[in-house]
Amino acid sequence: MKGSSGGGPFALGMVMARVTGIGGIFFRARDPDGLADWYARHFRITPPGPQVWQQEAGGTVFAPFRADSAYFAADKQWMLNLRVEGLDMMIARLRDSGLEVETRAEWDGDGAYGRFARVHDPEGTPIELWEPPVPG
Repeated sequence: MKGSSGGGPFALGMVMARVTGIGGIFFRARDPDGLADWYARHFRITPPGPQVWQQEAGGTVFAPFRADSAYFAADKQWMLNLRVEGLDMMIARLRDSGLEVETRAEWDGDGAYGRFARVHDPEGTPIELWEPPVPG
């Protein structure tokens, strides 16, 4: 992205410095290998290796919540939101594999933001499954 050489704090010569996406999510786990296997099995998110998980292009919500928010468990500092296609089939597949999947009408509202479901990984991290609304 071109900019003026006297630009703001992100100007580097004639090129604007910018963030282009999330390059990784790093977190501590009691059983890193087991948790990586769980995410690969249920969501096809591959652990780091010769190839990294290639996700499809799309919007990413970056939203700090108030410390007292009731949107997810108070003892958790973060929640992973995964953008999905075919939410109903995903829910069925996860339930068939023995996972508890929660849905709530208030999460979906009028559908303007899409549809939502939630599961928890083996270490209790909430994972929100988000199927964005179909454009049009």
